[in-house]
Amino acid sequence: MNAFVYDALPARVVFGPGVARTGLPNEVDAFGAGRILLVAADSEADLARELCAPFADRIAATFSGVRPHVPVEVAERARAAAAGADLVLCVGGGSTTGTAKAVALTTGLPIVAVPTTYAGSEVTPVWGLTEESRKRTGTDSRVLPRTVVYDPELTLTLPVDLSVASGLNAMAHCVEAFWAPRRNPVSSAMAEDGIRHLAAGLPAVAADAGDLDARTELLLGAYLAGSAFAVAGSGLHHKICHVLGGAFDLPHARTHAIVLPYVLAFNASAAPEAASRIASALGFADPVEGLRRLGEKLGVPAGLRELGLREDYADVVLEDILALAPADNPRPVTADGLGALLRAAWAGTDPAKEIP
Repeated sequence: MNAFVYDALPARVVFGPGVARTGLPNEVDAFGAGRILLVAADSEADLARELCAPFADRIAATFSGVRPHVPVEVAERARAAAAGADLVLCVGGGSTTGTAKAVALTTGLPIVAVPTTYAGSEVTPVWGLTEESRKRTGTDSRVLPRTVVYDPELTLTLPVDLSVASGLNAMAHCVEAFWAPRRNPVSSAMAEDGIRHLAAGLPAVAADAGDLDARTELLLGAYLAGSAFAVAGSGLHHKICHVLGGAFDLPHARTHAIVLPYVLAFNASAAPEAASRIASALGFADPVEGLRRLGEKLGVPAGLRELGLREDYADVVLEDILALAPADNPRPVTADGLGALLRAAWAGTDPAKEIP
């Protein structure tokens, strides 16, 4: 690729073990904020209070009604809670960041994000809202957090199963970046390196949840994944998962983890250079086999049926996904091909054998 466009996104990143407890007050002070809206789910309440203790007098309101996929009614309540605030501080995972983004989308308030999972949303200008079982997404520079504080210590208490699902969600950002609409050499380099860090960190965290070095690998991989996704955009995999999440309220990260090998199998033969780089980063000759073995080792559910999805789900969502499928997907997305992909992902069968 000799010609490309790369939009560097303006954000400050502070990364390292312990930086949330030692550096967050200075990062907040940099905005001169006098009234802060804190967004943190109930599960993160104690951590958020601890981190905010040095500037507790400036926390004007706390919003804890976080829900996956950010239903519009949740967004509206969070926006109401932001009345009079001049900064949004979010502490938590992707849904928490998404809620903060919903506030910024209509208010223009700056966001300081402190992620506690490997979602990657904190470095993207992408927002998502769900209404009447349909998830809408968009891109707006107002929702891009101005500062992100990455502290691997904050991920130590994330349960192994959620760590694995969240890390594989980040892996999906990396894989997708190779054929997303705005792909370029810079985003592909970040994606490839992100896969390496994630592939190294995931098994180590699964073996020892308290391994801080492994947690650091995962968080760095997640940052690279989110950064690649932010620039390259979303492709077929994310379109599928967003439709499924909105229609059936499935767990976001686990859905990504299950679906990813099937989309990779669908596209790999039509994107040989991308497949080769993904394989190299995974340390396998075949990228689909490498991803499948990694998932099996990590205990990823075998198929969407294990999330409680009924077998005829493809009939419900097929047309919606077809309408969103990118025109420049490496392989043309047809009803037959997409149907086969969805059926195989439901059953949990070998993607290399079941994707025609």
